[in-house]
Amino acid sequence: MATLAILFFACGESERVFDGKVKVSGKINNAGSGSLVLLKLEERSEEVAKIDLAGNGSFEYELTLDGPGFYELNILDKKMVRLALYDQDVVINYDLEDENSLVIEGSEDSQHMQKVDKLTEDYQAEINNLNTAYFEAMTNKDQEAIKEIQNQAMNLEGDHAVKVKAVIDDMDGSFAALAALGMINEKNDFIYIDELVKNLNERYPNTKMITTLMAQLDDMRVLSIGQVAPEISLPNPEGELVNLSDLRGNYVLIDFWAAWCRPCREENPNVVRLYNQYNEKGFEVFGVSLDRTKDAWVKAIEDDQLTWTHVSDLQYFNSAAAAIYQINAIPATYLLDPEGKIIAKDLRGPSLENKLKELFD
Repeated sequence: MATLAILFFACGESERVFDGKVKVSGKINNAGSGSLVLLKLEERSEEVAKIDLAGNGSFEYELTLDGPGFYELNILDKKMVRLALYDQDVVINYDLEDENSLVIEGSEDSQHMQKVDKLTEDYQAEINNLNTAYFEAMTNKDQEAIKEIQNQAMNLEGDHAVKVKAVIDDMDGSFAALAALGMINEKNDFIYIDELVKNLNERYPNTKMITTLMAQLDDMRVLSIGQVAPEISLPNPEGELVNLSDLRGNYVLIDFWAAWCRPCREENPNVVRLYNQYNEKGFEVFGVSLDRTKDAWVKAIEDDQLTWTHVSDLQYFNSAAAAIYQINAIPATYLLDPEGKIIAKDLRGPSLENKLKELFD
């Protein structure tokens, strides 16, 4: 890749110029002798350099790069520091005897990365607490507690997405935002992510990680919120061809499931209850089975009392519908409005119930 020469301005700041060189320096207190390892984070991490510590713990290294990139500094196998490097030198100071002593100066992109990492750490701690509570509720067979924890988990994901987007919006166009995108559900926030990546591409043209992400988003665009759901035309258990579009005029849940899928079967009673509650108000279910055999498929429909529309080509994950809808795990759902447009994805349990209440009650 040719070296980029991009000038850009941030409000109230001096001009930033990318010249292909970044100095990584700092001081590690209470380290003694040894070397730091600088890695470039790509699909496979690549060692860039070993950086020797001076007697007083100081270090310095000039890195040559051809565009923005993510790196990790391994401090004597005791601390890993993620860096976002592009056009500003970075200074890292850390005391091995004080876990909270990390200070990063210089590179604004790397400082943004620290905010992303803090968000990740806090979110994981909350998830761990919920998991502990969930396993305890499961052990005690406390259904009320299980339902409440599921609601908390759903709200936690939504609240976390709001926090992540707020941090990204405060980055003033830094490519460090790319490190935060993994914490946002691309199915529910496709428009936000798509716009962000377009803006980053204008600011950092010809950057591999951005162009790769843009290609992935192009593949997802057809299934984004607001798009008309692709047609599905498959046989029902009687062998008759049934079209998804036949259900236009209703809110339709496309439910990808299978008789062999235990989480799907566990969710079925919830869908049955909601179908019975809202069907007369205009709620339909379009079940797409990824089963291999008709007998197993039909038996599961009967056993679980699934009285809605069912289709399948009995091709497992090679199903034509699974390919169109990019299904690689089940259960998976898409909720459509009466015009056939996608309005929500992956609703199940409390999230499905809450969405239907919003639409019908």
